[in-house]
Amino acid sequence: MLMWIALLTVIVMLGAAVAVLTLENYLAAVVAASVVSLGLSVLFTLLQAPDVALAEAAVGAGLSGVIFALALKRMGLWKIK
Repeated sequence: MLMWIALLTVIVMLGAAVAVLTLENYLAAVVAASVVSLGLSVLFTLLQAPDVALAEAAVGAGLSGVIFALALKRMGLWKIK
């Protein structure tokens, strides 16, 4: 069962990583990058490393996403179509 959850998580991460590279909207790319980080934290949880998973979720998805979004806003690239 855990193997299927891990496989589904990896597929979602790969899809989000491809979306980061192909999306034209920068804000959507930031959200997709956060999805990759959240998927990685799920994998760390499945590997029984909850401390690493918590750090990855907080820094990778949370803080980095906010910093990227604020940078887009400051540069004038914050556009929602």
